[in-house]
Amino acid sequence: MSKEKKILPELRFPEFKNEGEWKKDKVDNLFYLQDGYPFSSFDFTKDQKNSKQVIRITDINNLNKNSEKVYVSTNKIRELDIEKYKIQQGDLLLSLTGAAGFNFFIWNTEDAYINQRTMKIYPKNAENKALTMLLEPLIHAEINALGSGQNNNLSKDELKEIKVTFPKSKEQNKIASCLSFLNEVITVQIQKMEILKDHKMGLIQNLFPQEGEKVPKYRFPEFRKDVDWVFESFDKVYSFLVTNSFSRELLNYENGKVKNIHYGDIHTKFSTLFDITKEKVPYINSDVPIERIRQECYCKEGDMIFADASEDLDDVGKSIEIIKTNNENLLSGLHTLLARQIEPKLITGFGGYLFLSDKIREQIKREAQGAKVLGISGTRISKINIYYPKNQKEQKKIVECLSSLDALIKTQDEKIDQLKLHKKGLMQSLFPKTIG
Repeated sequence: MSKEKKILPELRFPEFKNEGEWKKDKVDNLFYLQDGYPFSSFDFTKDQKNSKQVIRITDINNLNKNSEKVYVSTNKIRELDIEKYKIQQGDLLLSLTGAAGFNFFIWNTEDAYINQRTMKIYPKNAENKALTMLLEPLIHAEINALGSGQNNNLSKDELKEIKVTFPKSKEQNKIASCLSFLNEVITVQIQKMEILKDHKMGLIQNLFPQEGEKVPKYRFPEFRKDVDWVFESFDKVYSFLVTNSFSRELLNYENGKVKNIHYGDIHTKFSTLFDITKEKVPYINSDVPIERIRQECYCKEGDMIFADASEDLDDVGKSIEIIKTNNENLLSGLHTLLARQIEPKLITGFGGYLFLSDKIREQIKREAQGAKVLGISGTRISKINIYYPKNQKEQKKIVECLSSLDALIKTQDEKIDQLKLHKKGLMQSLFPKTIG
């Protein structure tokens, strides 16, 4: 007979080394599962007075931080008789529809109510209270495997059948306490990064002129006596070049001679000041014909690249500036617009931050067209007005100021990634693998 496999973690706190194996049981035997109430959009209000928050999928995916919150009035709550949908401190919330995976969120603020396609999970036994905090890493892989073949949807019945391995309550508490402390450290570091990002955006708005202004609010002392900034239409400074429309299927990250910028990467990962040596950029597949692409259409340092499509108005026309190509061949690809200065009026790096400023972003958003998917063309971008100090020393000072802040943000981001990596490694050791 084969030796029976034991359920034990690789790493265990000393006081629990002789506690024996972890148990295994179905979610349904350990937890109550309550899915959300199908609120009508007419039930929602943004008025927080005499109301309670409604938690939607977007709130769970954003850990209740970045999404615009909605509420339902206490009168409406009484009318609907929905007390069983109330969530309280310590409940684990789960999204039941997940385009990029299913997300969990521990609720630690005042009472609220869950919307449809969300679920609250709480223990049947008070001894397993800490197990609620550990449930996400214990079943995350299983629920994502379930949802992957079903259009990214989960059901209560499926969740009930998932098996959970768990220790006795004292060991649960110890592990939960350890991970909670690490979560708090990560949260503090994320908050620090958000403060840096907010500070950067505040600086951008004050280092560039606002509506009705000819100079910015903040100006470095040595330039305060300089003349007003130059205001020109976009097409007096930049002209557009031809881009390609190669889809993701024609790109790869392993090998090739020419790299290609896809609009999705502008939206999700590329830095405002694009340095090819610091970015992961896909190659064009070697069997894709590119001989007809003119040499002048290859990216150069100082070029601006705009994403011409987005589902979000705030992201339409999002841009990056190429500040370093490292002599590599680089093209501007699908759903992008490539703009190059007609003559060198702006120093390298200035355009990247200029196109983040409120005054220009608002002009671009006004020129966007579309309903579900918004788009913007080179012709429409050419209509906007841009502005810059004629003295390139002042441009340089602005770039140095903002890029130094970007460096701090990058360092902070790397610190958060390291902490998350440490947490992942710790969880892999604190949660069991079958042995024997």
